[in-house]
Amino acid sequence: MTQPRDIHAYLAEFEDIPGTRVFTAKRARQGYHLNQFAMSLMKAENRERWKANERAYLDEWKLSEEQKQAVLDRDYNRLLDLGGNIYFLAKVFSTDGKSFLQAVSTMSGMSLEDYSAMMIAGGRSPEGLRSIKGGN
Repeated sequence: MTQPRDIHAYLAEFEDIPGTRVFTAKRARQGYHLNQFAMSLMKAENRERWKANERAYLDEWKLSEEQKQAVLDRDYNRLLDLGGNIYFLAKVFSTDGKSFLQAVSTMSGMSLEDYSAMMIAGGRSPEGLRSIKGGN
């Protein structure tokens, strides 16, 4: 009989994938209010309040200061680290008038044109850095 796998060790392995944030239950708990804020932007009246005074609107939500600053900076990678779900965060960049492609290209550090060309060509190569800890 095999030994049961330590769930914490298993989930920790997800943190070793370069450039990827796996949306785990831990991230979901951490980002609950952040994601609720983002989803509030589905309503036109909330988008107008947000556009009128972003900081005041954010202060209505139970977010950490770090989460609030990442939203104000539109630092989507940081928001993912802080529990944001990309599909919920899409409400933020959509409110800014940006497409999914425009927002995600900024997260990759690539120009919109280079990111688009890479994706049309089949995406990132599976060759290269496969482990943060292992460096390969």
